[in-house]
Amino acid sequence: MRLLKRALLACAILLFLWLALTSLIGIYAVEGALHTQRIPITDDDTARANKIAIESSAMLSNASITSRDGLRLDAWLIKPTHPNGRAVILLHGQGDNRMGVLGYAQLLIENGYTTLLPDARAHGTSDGTLTTYGIKESDDIRRWFEFLRADSSTQCIDGLGNSMGAGLILESLRAEPGFCTVIAESPFSSFREASYDRLGQQLGLTDRVGRTLMRPAVEVGAIYGRLRYGVDLTQASPIESAAHSAVPVFLIHGLADSNLPYRHSELIRSAMQLNHHTPELWEPPNTEHCGAFSTEPAEYRTRVLSWLAARNAPPAP
Repeated sequence: MRLLKRALLACAILLFLWLALTSLIGIYAVEGALHTQRIPITDDDTARANKIAIESSAMLSNASITSRDGLRLDAWLIKPTHPNGRAVILLHGQGDNRMGVLGYAQLLIENGYTTLLPDARAHGTSDGTLTTYGIKESDDIRRWFEFLRADSSTQCIDGLGNSMGAGLILESLRAEPGFCTVIAESPFSSFREASYDRLGQQLGLTDRVGRTLMRPAVEVGAIYGRLRYGVDLTQASPIESAAHSAVPVFLIHGLADSNLPYRHSELIRSAMQLNHHTPELWEPPNTEHCGAFSTEPAEYRTRVLSWLAARNAPPAP
């Protein structure tokens, strides 16, 4: 009987220690997710962007808007000499800035597309201290959309995002359903699903470990984020927004992506198909996170430009 009590006590102590450890991991992880690194825009960056604009027969100008919570958000607006009436909002990844999508902007402006390259809140030169993975950024994107729509020559507005930016553009479809189309490369399907991957990766294991042994870390982290910052990261769900949107979606996800596995895009596609939408999914092999443009440049160019050209009107509400 004593041995049984000792065994039960030992199990209880181990369980307590495990829960305490995973709770600390969850708090640390959420702090890191909310407070991402900030890479400033340098004079050299601006000079490079200007050089690309000039070489592409376009003009670069600075743009800014004010968010709902009073933050100043900055962007570059690059307009071709002969615009085709289409504009594209380009969104960068976590911990990056607008320079991360400058190469995509060059491809688009060379084909007549006006491009807007915002720094997400808490990134680049935009104000803010917290990254919320679409919870607040969705309205920021809606405001950028309205900024572009104020130009009467703009007939159609599209969105293109990479990694976090891909998740943000999908998440924003609830706040702004007027996009003609969106292109999302290597998106996260939901913050919760991405958390399972991240925690599993930190242990050198799979997402199954994240959703089982490390699940207390996710739950405690979510509670901590709500109590400390008033942000419920579990509400960040691009998969839900995309599934209930009529906007055509083109998903791109490399099969060799070790950052956000291609499972995320397949989950989004399946959710959209259940709601009778037919997204396109391109899964280039031997392609890492957001690497389709670099590993398959000719095919990327053909697929993206063809996709945009085939959809020249916003969906019916």
